[in-house]
Amino acid sequence: MLDRFRLDGKVAIVTGASSGLGVAFARGLAEAGADIVIGARRADLLAGTRRLVEETGRRCVAVVTDVTRPEDCQALVQAAVAELGGVGVLVNNAGVGTAVPALRETPEQFRQVVDVNLHGSYWMAQACAGVMPPGSSIVNIGSILGETTAGLPQAAYSASKAAITGLTRDLAQQWTGRRGIRVNCLEPGFFTSEMTSAYRPGYLDHQLEHRVLMGRIGDPAELVAAAVFLASDAASYITGAVLPVDGGFLLT
Repeated sequence: MLDRFRLDGKVAIVTGASSGLGVAFARGLAEAGADIVIGARRADLLAGTRRLVEETGRRCVAVVTDVTRPEDCQALVQAAVAELGGVGVLVNNAGVGTAVPALRETPEQFRQVVDVNLHGSYWMAQACAGVMPPGSSIVNIGSILGETTAGLPQAAYSASKAAITGLTRDLAQQWTGRRGIRVNCLEPGFFTSEMTSAYRPGYLDHQLEHRVLMGRIGDPAELVAAAVFLASDAASYITGAVLPVDGGFLLT
């Protein structure tokens, strides 16, 4: 049974892999046996992630990638095929967030968030699906803020993450039966990341005390474990699913 959770022989792409949860996803998938292709905009930080992956004994290819550019997404996938032989897993992690009151948010600010979070996820999924064999897995990274609110003005972020849920279900409907590609979504709660580090003082403590049943911030390993599950054959009969990993936030 435990072998079903392994990713040996698979090649996994992780976007947004220059920092935070993207680094954790890349290393965790490698520890589960996958060779890794990482993409992000910051080349210097990508190099650090590559070293962490290679320390696990797995191969790693790093490509500077802006997911808002479809041609960059295609280039990332082409590098995976050329250097590692294909793509079997995509973790659509690249994302940005803002906290701007709706009456002050500019069109440019709103569009930037949607462009990275929604459009970037779509371009990456589209590029990968064209080369993925049956049995492959796409794991989109949504957010609990696509389901609820949390006291910050995050219209663009919440809208984009709610859209990821719809995107996940539609792509699963299109690709699972015809192509054998499973498409699922993780909805993280509060985890240590660049986004949580920018919260105003006291905000996170209040949320943990009053909204998170477990009363603590998530360990990235807890989110990575869920991603490994959805990417692996352990989840071979799961598609179009949305899995919160939130310590009980959505129950409050």
